[in-house]
Amino acid sequence: MEYLIIFISAIFVNNIVLTQFLGICPFLGVSKKISTSLGMGAAVIFVITLATIVTWLIQHYLLNPFNLGFLQTIAFILVIAALVQMVEIILKKISPSLYAALGVFLPLITTNCAVLGVAILVIQKDFGLLEGAMYALSNGVGFTLALVIFAGLREQLELSDVPNGMKGVPIALVTAGILALAFMGFAGLV
Repeated sequence: MEYLIIFISAIFVNNIVLTQFLGICPFLGVSKKISTSLGMGAAVIFVITLATIVTWLIQHYLLNPFNLGFLQTIAFILVIAALVQMVEIILKKISPSLYAALGVFLPLITTNCAVLGVAILVIQKDFGLLEGAMYALSNGVGFTLALVIFAGLREQLELSDVPNGMKGVPIALVTAGILALAFMGFAGLV
């Protein structure tokens, strides 16, 4: 039951993008088409889950035992960057078609603050390894859900009659705000 609460809460109630405002750059930058947002979302789900597991292990088996907690942010950034590079190399060798499909999305994940934010939140919330992995997976799914919904709204806005002063980024920001308000409706769910 605890895992279900973590899952629903991370996706809907405490959505990493719409309520905690992490990962806004890719949210605004990669959300012009549903296809690209799905690719970015899939890559984020994979990397955020893997990075959280590895950073949890580093925190509990390296940083905490040697009282090196002050190196947490630097260590986590290095781990995330290394994981993204490793995943990129492995995908290039094993599945060139998937590597080509993800294209620029994998390197962009290195600078996605949602990945670092979730890894740090797992430590701050004192989750165990399985709870942390579930939290990370759920946040990745929540990120993807918000990104895909927003991409669909932006595609629809391209077909709509929007005043000239609101075209592009202004209407995207207003739409993102309304989407965040819509997700606030889930606040009493869990």
